[in-house]
Amino acid sequence: MRQRGLGLIIVALMLGMLLAALDQTIVSTALPTIVSDLGGLEHLAWVVTGYMLAATVSTPLWGKLGDQYGRKRLFLAAIVIFLAGSALCGLSQSMGQLIAFRAIQGLGGGGLMVLAQAIVGDVVSARDRGKYQGFFGAVFAVSSIVGPLLGGLFVDHLSWHWVFYVNLPLGAVALLVIVAALPGDASRTRHTIDYAGVALLGGATTCLVLITTWGGNTYAWTEPVIIGLAVAAVVLVAGWIRAERRAREPVLPLGLFRNRAFAMSSVVGFVVGFGMFGALTYLPLYLQIVHGVTPTLSGVFLLPMMAGTLTLSIVSGFVISKTGKYRYFPIAGTAIASAGMFLLSTLTEHSGTAVMAAYLLILGIGLGMTMQVLVIVVQNAVDFKDLGVATSGATFFRSIGGSFGVATLGSVFAATLSTDVAQVLRTTTLPPGFDPAQIQRDPTAIQRLPSDLAADFLHVYADAIAAVFRVAAPIMLVAFVLTWFIPEHRLRQTTRASDIGEGLGATSAERSSLAEVERGLVRLADADLRKGYYARMGDLAGLEGMRPEGVWIIARLGGEGWVKAVDLAERAQVSRARGRPYVDRLVADGYVERSADEEWLRLTERGQAAALRLLRSSREALGRLVADWGPHPQLEELLDRIAPELLGAAGDRPR
Repeated sequence: MRQRGLGLIIVALMLGMLLAALDQTIVSTALPTIVSDLGGLEHLAWVVTGYMLAATVSTPLWGKLGDQYGRKRLFLAAIVIFLAGSALCGLSQSMGQLIAFRAIQGLGGGGLMVLAQAIVGDVVSARDRGKYQGFFGAVFAVSSIVGPLLGGLFVDHLSWHWVFYVNLPLGAVALLVIVAALPGDASRTRHTIDYAGVALLGGATTCLVLITTWGGNTYAWTEPVIIGLAVAAVVLVAGWIRAERRAREPVLPLGLFRNRAFAMSSVVGFVVGFGMFGALTYLPLYLQIVHGVTPTLSGVFLLPMMAGTLTLSIVSGFVISKTGKYRYFPIAGTAIASAGMFLLSTLTEHSGTAVMAAYLLILGIGLGMTMQVLVIVVQNAVDFKDLGVATSGATFFRSIGGSFGVATLGSVFAATLSTDVAQVLRTTTLPPGFDPAQIQRDPTAIQRLPSDLAADFLHVYADAIAAVFRVAAPIMLVAFVLTWFIPEHRLRQTTRASDIGEGLGATSAERSSLAEVERGLVRLADADLRKGYYARMGDLAGLEGMRPEGVWIIARLGGEGWVKAVDLAERAQVSRARGRPYVDRLVADGYVERSADEEWLRLTERGQAAALRLLRSSREALGRLVADWGPHPQLEELLDRIAPELLGAAGDRPR
């Protein structure tokens, strides 16, 4: 589909998704500086958790509201909310304000990631969609690697405020392009939106995260606040179960949990998110406080983990696609990740940064072998009707795991730090005028202490970071045990084409079952089109010996009346002189006829019959790719729609 402004639209969509994906990781290296400026070290976890919770819980609403009311206007609303949240984050004067504004930013970010991918299906033909899906998957990969590094660069060369302000000019460009270039989408899909399910699940999750954050730290476990939150969580979960049983389109159908592959993969995904985002959040603090490196360098030292995750995600996806075997990847991955967590728990103030980088690489390799594969496991284990919600459910649990990981490990860090600082203060006298509480409120205060005292407190911070991984390592080991209970089924064809970006993104993409199959189908077709597609289609249609160029011409003239020869040449991106010999051959063989002035072309009856056989062959070839889902009316309609688009017999004319 050659649509004016398509390139600009794609860039704007990718820019919007990049901003939302970056904000999951970009703040990690800026957090120590933010804490030293705003205080509130005990609330540090919520700067990350607030964003992730809001983005994750709002995802189902953005997807369904976009279907129902039009994705363009919803995408514009998501950009505006995200930019407003970004501006407010940069203006924050306290940790409480920053956390609240991060939640607003996350609300918009969830919409950006969901709707950007959905809009691609509206503006790009099926023939080219697989290529663009790859671009969007690369956005997640790039953001996971460069996020911490960019955060450090902004802090070192500008200020932490620019971690958020940078979104404003880039988001404004995306907003203007979408307003000007993206056509309105007339199609609408009616949904019965599960507002109760979203609200109750979000409320229960928030209560549980608050319990893990405050329990035993801000409040004793027996205090009314913690008990009240626990009671509220139980009530909200019970209400959510009741709501899901009655909902026509539940946000997470309860029946999925009877599927062992889904249940085990969800728990393992939860733990993987727990470990990954916990490590990303607290390691920069260790590097900047204990080793005194700059925020930028702390981002550089995180690169081995992110590079290991990305590389092994790609490698595991490739191997699974070729072999159809996936079960042992999460088993090996969680074992390696557990080893990485254990090694990180041995870090002290004397550990070298090269040693830490090696440990992080081990952790990243383990996570990379697991994250992508869990999506494949779930997609391969459920029936067609549950494919969409199962995919979003699996990524939902990974996102929630990240939120719990940051909150729980933050509580461990704060409690260990408080205990260790108290022990040091019992045997140490601080310089006159130095507030003991300042050590916990502002980690950079350690740098103003005499060297012998500073060494004691550096040990305290190193021990608090090590405690984070001492807790995370056995939790990851539990995930290793659970991976042995994940069954392996024969890998479906469309599942082999799973998007790498889906495995790396923290926020789920809400799509229907049909859209999930279509994504895999067009990715398979995109690869197929580059390998002698027209020659093979010609052979299947009884056009043996015909040049691929001739098959291409018949496909594009099929079902049409008179077509200008110059338009056909433009579609082929060649001159008329270069294409003329192929047309001459078709005219001589009785497939094509020319107008008297030779400016127009159309198929003869023989040519139309050949075009119909081509279309039938294309549909049958696609049908074999989705046959393992079983018969389904929606899949039949999908094949009827996709086959001519891929072949070029319709929907591929100049605009």
